Amino acid sequence: MGQLAVINFVSLDGVMQSVLSADEDRDGGFDRGGWVLPYVDEVVERFMSEATAGAGALLLGRRTYEIFAATWPYADMNDPAVAAMNAMPKYVASHTLRDLTWANSTLLGADLAEEVSRVKAASETETVVLGSGGLLRSLIEYDLVDEYRLLVFPLVLGSGKRLFTDGRNPRRLTLTTTRPTPSGVLINTYRRRAIA
Repeated sequence: MGQLAVINFVSLDGVMQSVLSADEDRDGGFDRGGWVLPYVDEVVERFMSEATAGAGALLLGRRTYEIFAATWPYADMNDPAVAAMNAMPKYVASHTLRDLTWANSTLLGADLAEEVSRVKAASETETVVLGSGGLLRSLIEYDLVDEYRLLVFPLVLGSGKRLFTDGRNPRRLTLTTTRPTPSGVLINTYRRRAIA
């Protein structure tokens, strides 16, 4: 059975909104987009490249899928991470998308828990979730995430969409690795523990 891993950028206060550009996600009037870029160093770049190239498949929400589908097919295919992203299967959770234009993309059915469980059961590799905040909240609620690889950036944003929101059931995680980068980012890997 395959594993489901979340790889995401979060601020020290848990915000994951609009990480790469100001216009990526302005929901709620969020005006602090692009906060990741000043901290991206060679360790962060290498980690993300290896994580992307090493994935067996992607699981994405609608907004992240649309951003990626508008970018990755046109990126430099000589980069192993780019080539991997374009070639690997991509599963998309959306109630509104009908046409998926990015190669190897499949729209999941309405029962997210059942569909993701099916993808995991049919795979021997790792399926990775990048971005996709709304989707992540559902995956967390259904306890489908096996591992979190969180790149924690040394800043407090004070507002914005958070990875873990209020009102969710408690989760126990085990820290398996941590690595600081030259710019002060902590790359932390957590494994899910069974719910007691």
